[in-house]
Amino acid sequence: MRADHGLVHVGSLPDEPLAAAAQFMQRWVPQVRRMGDGDVTICLPAADHRHDGWRRAMVQELARESAPRRVNAVTGGDDAAVGEAINYLDSAPGITGQILTVDAKSGERH
Repeated sequence: MRADHGLVHVGSLPDEPLAAAAQFMQRWVPQVRRMGDGDVTICLPAADHRHDGWRRAMVQELARESAPRRVNAVTGGDDAAVGEAINYLDSAPGITGQILTVDAKSGERH
């Protein structure tokens, strides 16, 4: 990860989507906004499909208001896969406002 790349690790969030969105907005959005001039990746805990809409909207809006700085998110439970996704985002300067979902099994051959 580049030195100017900020990382925000979001802890656990409520299971209910509206409660999770409210907690993210109150606790984590201000932290993202206070980060310096570098790009930001938000590491979100895994969640079911009911959370997709608010997560997508939050990351896209943070990316819009932070331009030209990039804001993306990575979600998944596997630390190694999350690290690989963050390294990929460092090498892909055109990607912003996106959520990458990763796990330890993606790309496995059987």
